Amino acid sequence: MNVKNEKFWQLLKPVHPQAEAFCRKLAGNRDDGDDLYQDALLKALESFDSLKDARAFKAWLYRILINIYKNRRRRQRLVEFVQLKFLTADDRRTDDPSLRYVLNRQLEHALGVLSPEDRALVLMFELEGFSIGELTEITGRPGGTIKARLSRARGKMRRFLQKKLKLDEKTATENEVRYALQRSKTVDE
Repeated sequence: MNVKNEKFWQLLKPVHPQAEAFCRKLAGNRDDGDDLYQDALLKALESFDSLKDARAFKAWLYRILINIYKNRRRRQRLVEFVQLKFLTADDRRTDDPSLRYVLNRQLEHALGVLSPEDRALVLMFELEGFSIGELTEITGRPGGTIKARLSRARGKMRRFLQKKLKLDEKTATENEVRYALQRSKTVDE
């Protein structure tokens, strides 16, 4: 192994678990996430000479991860809702498996309405715990822009969920009426 490769793997070691998990969350499943991570590592290793400051390795790597993800999504003409299986039992607020499933599906659909870049920002900030400063370093955008994008993304998700919940409530009510048993006639009627 040459010195360049050795330095790369030394810098990757402390961020590897978090970056790998992030790719799985971003892609929506383990297999696609692992493919994304592998492609990003190959790209990162290939362009490692372009990294000027080793202290910026994490931000540099995440920028590569996000760019590869965005390029993949761009190639896909059809926007799809990907299945997210990243919430751990500790992240869920309920022990009811059916409610957890419903909440996961709602989150899945809400994240599905976001652009790939906004989805990545929301996942990194809300679930991975990245600070605005770290996101600024990763994306190369000012902190105010990051905050505005996060706010707009949350609003977009909120509006989607509100609309979806109203539609689900209306459909449930209509189905109750449609499939309700007719009252039997009594002698008095």
